[in-house]
Amino acid sequence: MFEDHNESIKEIAIAANLLDNAQIEALWDTHVQTGKPFADSLCDSGLLERDVLLAALAAHLQVPFVPIVEADELDRNLTRLLKPEQAHKYGIIPHAADPNKITFLAKDPLNFTIIDDLSFLLQRDIELAVADPVRIQDLIIRVYGDQKSSLEDFIREIEGISIGDSSSDHELTSQASQAPIIRFVDLVLQEAVKAKASDIHFEPFEDQFRIRYRIDGALFEMAPPPKSLAGAVIARVKVMSSLNIAEKRIPQDGRIKTVVSGRPIDVRVSTLPTQFGESVVLRILDKSVVNLDLENLSMQEEIMEGIRDLVNRPNGIFIVTGPTGSGKTTTLYSALREVNVTDIKILTAEDPVEYEIEGIMQVQINHQVGLTFASALRSFLRQDPDTIMVGEIRDLETAQIAVQASLTGHVVLSTLHTNDAPGAVTRLIDMGLEPYLIAASLEGVLGQRLLRSICKTCRTAYEPDQSVVGMLGVDPVAIADKQFYYGRGCSDCNRTGYKSRQGLFELMIINDRLRDLITNKAPTLVIKQCAIENGMRTLRDDGLRCIFDGRSTIEEVLKYT
Repeated sequence: MFEDHNESIKEIAIAANLLDNAQIEALWDTHVQTGKPFADSLCDSGLLERDVLLAALAAHLQVPFVPIVEADELDRNLTRLLKPEQAHKYGIIPHAADPNKITFLAKDPLNFTIIDDLSFLLQRDIELAVADPVRIQDLIIRVYGDQKSSLEDFIREIEGISIGDSSSDHELTSQASQAPIIRFVDLVLQEAVKAKASDIHFEPFEDQFRIRYRIDGALFEMAPPPKSLAGAVIARVKVMSSLNIAEKRIPQDGRIKTVVSGRPIDVRVSTLPTQFGESVVLRILDKSVVNLDLENLSMQEEIMEGIRDLVNRPNGIFIVTGPTGSGKTTTLYSALREVNVTDIKILTAEDPVEYEIEGIMQVQINHQVGLTFASALRSFLRQDPDTIMVGEIRDLETAQIAVQASLTGHVVLSTLHTNDAPGAVTRLIDMGLEPYLIAASLEGVLGQRLLRSICKTCRTAYEPDQSVVGMLGVDPVAIADKQFYYGRGCSDCNRTGYKSRQGLFELMIINDRLRDLITNKAPTLVIKQCAIENGMRTLRDDGLRCIFDGRSTIEEVLKYT
C-alpha cells in the first residue's frame, strides 16, 4: 500500500501523532530491512488500524476519507465517464460530482499526475478521495471487469480495423492518435507491468508484427497483432516518448512517464531502423518492483559487509562488473543508499538516469552537446562531492579522471563489462591506465550475474544425471548428501519452472599482495588465484550455494558461470 510514498507516509504518521516516535522509527527499520511498504509495516504491526492511517492521510491532503462504499451505491452516469482501461490504468473509480468538480476514489491519492491527466481528459476539476486501495481495486473489477484477457480480446477486436502501412508521416501521426491504437499500446504496457516484465520488444518482420516481453531474463511472445498495425503502434510509442516520427533512418532514444494501475512508471525507449521498419524496445523502470537495498539482493552477509566497508572508506574506486542486464546499476544504487545521508554529498553521471533517488544529485549524460562521462566527472571535482558514481568507465579519459578523483579524497563507484571481478584489472590496463595507478586507487571489485530462481509453488526434488553434476567441477563425495531441485512448471510461473531472479556475486577486496601483482602486470588467472587465497568466493561457488539451498538449478548456474 502506497509503496512509492514511504517517506511521505512516515511524515504523516509523525505529524498526526499516530504512534510515538520510537515505535515509528522501529517500524521504519522493519520497512528498510524487509522492503515492505511503510504503510503496510504500520498496519501489520497491530499498533495502528488501517482506517486510522487512511483518515490521517485524507486529513493531510485535505480531501474526503470514504471508509466503506458498495458497487451498487455508485452513480452509473459517473462510472460511464471512464473507459475500463482508464479505470485500471489510473487505479480510480468515480465517486461523487458537483458543479465544480468530480471526486474519484484513488488507490494512490498521493500521485498527483492522475489529477493532471484526468483534468485534461475530462475537462473538469478533479479531486482524489482516500479509501482502502484493496476495496477500490475490488470496485474497479466489479464495475469495469477484470483485464486478464483484455489484450487478446482486444487484438481480436481490432483485426478488422483498416489501418494500412502508410509511408506518409501525416497519416501515421493521425493513426497514432486513434482511440484503438492508444488503447492497444496502453494495454500492452499494463500487461507488461502486471507480468513484471523488464522490457517490451516491438519487432516488425516481413509478414508479421511480433511483440515480446522479457520476464526474469527470458523472452515470451504475446498474441501477435495484425501486421498492418505496426506503423501506427510504433508511431504511437514515438509520440508518447517525444521522438521524431518522420525520422526513421537513425536510432533514437526517448523516455515515457505514465501511470499504470494507479502508480507512476518510467519507460526508457530505444528505436532501431531495420529492413522491415523500426524495431522499438521499451525498458520498464518500475520502482515498486526494484527494491534498492543491499539487504534485498540475495547476497551473502560477508559480501554485503564488504560492500558497506568499501563505500564508507574515505577514498578509492569500487567497481561492479558483469554483462549487460546483470543488475550492476541496481547494486550501485543500493550501495549509494548506504551512504546517502545529510552530511555526504553524492553526485552521479548516468546514461540514462534510471531511478531518481532523493538526496542525490543525478546528471544525465548527453553526447550530442558534449556532456560525456569524462566531462561530467571533471566538472564533479569542482562541486565538492564526497562520493561520485560514474555509470560506466568506457574509455581511458574517464578512467584517468576517476583515478584522479579517488586519489584526491573521493569515493568513486562505477561499472565495467568483464566476465569476472579479477578481469576488471586487465580491462583497465587494456584501456591504457598505468598499473601503478590502478594499484593505488582500486579498493574492490564486485562481479555479478543474475540467474532465474526456481518457482516456489512447483519446486520438486530430483536426482540429476551424474554427467551434469560432473560439469560443476565438485567432488561427488562432498555432495553425496545434497538435495537438488527443479521447477515442474505451473500457472504461477507460466509453466517455465522459474519465477523471479537472484544475484550471484564475487567480491575481490584489494590488499597489499594484490596491489603488488597489479603493479607487476600479473595475468588475470594469477590475480584470481591470489584473490581466492585471500578469501574470495567465486561466482561458481556462489552458484553452488544457490543450488544446494534449493533456490536455483544446475542448468542455470552452468549457463551463467
